[in-house]
Amino acid sequence: IEANTYRAQVYSRFAVTKHAVPIAPHLLFPQFMNDDTERELALFMGIILLTKCKEMWVFGTTVSDGMLHEIEKAKQMGKIIRYFNEELEEITNEGQDFRMQQENR
Repeated sequence: IEANTYRAQVYSRFAVTKHAVPIAPHLLFPQFMNDDTERELALFMGIILLTKCKEMWVFGTTVSDGMLHEIEKAKQMGKIIRYFNEELEEITNEGQDFRMQQENR
């Protein structure tokens, strides 16, 4: 979990350098919610926050089931979805490399 938190912090800082406002519920919610008993509520709250966003940025090629659910919701909402690898390089072929990684899970 510590490695995930660190990566989320790095990705959030990257967004700031690109003049974006990062919204990372997985950094905020664990501070006051119990993942074992309130996970579904936290995921629901994350979707509420997503409704306020113009874009969703997806980082890395390892994606949890919860993230896949959020990506699908973002697609349903017509959000712009941008994909970045671990080196913070944008995957410009509309996430093709990302999708291929997920299909091979």
